[in-house]
Amino acid sequence: MEQYRDGISEERELLQRIARRDEAALEVLYERYARLLYSVILAMLKHPPDAQDLLQEVFIQIWNNAGSFDPTRGTAYSWLVALTRNRAIDKLRSKSFREQRQADTSLDGVLEHPDGALTPLDATVVLERAGIVRTALAQLSTGQREALEMAYFQGYTQSEIAEQLQTPLGTVKTRMRQGLQKLHDILQKQIQYDHGNSTS
Repeated sequence: MEQYRDGISEERELLQRIARRDEAALEVLYERYARLLYSVILAMLKHPPDAQDLLQEVFIQIWNNAGSFDPTRGTAYSWLVALTRNRAIDKLRSKSFREQRQADTSLDGVLEHPDGALTPLDATVVLERAGIVRTALAQLSTGQREALEMAYFQGYTQSEIAEQLQTPLGTVKTRMRQGLQKLHDILQKQIQYDHGNSTS
């Protein structure tokens, strides 16, 4: 638990440093979260070139808006994921993407594009992250998993999820909040494990 709190504090400190225009802090944040955020974007857009472009836009937004992060409203991790998801939804709902939204929530096969945008190493890392996310999702309750998959992989808003599931909006919000917290716990441990191995 102490290690978990240290991770939360370190994430918050990184965003505070970025808000003060600390480029080194942005590099650290990018190293830790780029692959994970890219996996979220790729799962929604299903097209590597667009996902790569959007990831760069996300980190530009982080650089410009890190000062708007409010630690009293959630963790840095949840802020990063929400920002990424919102940008991906904007992309999905743009004119060029409006008719391309797919109901398939599977993360398998999203790298099967002939344009060679990803190197084999990139593909391996992204698929590894995708596996981690799938494993983490499997540990959630059915309601939490269903709501998060609809939001993060299909681009539905909370109101649309409530309508689709015929569930009160407050219940959907609670499920998503609790599900995100559990995902954070699981993924934070993995990130710390990866970071520890990379420095050992």
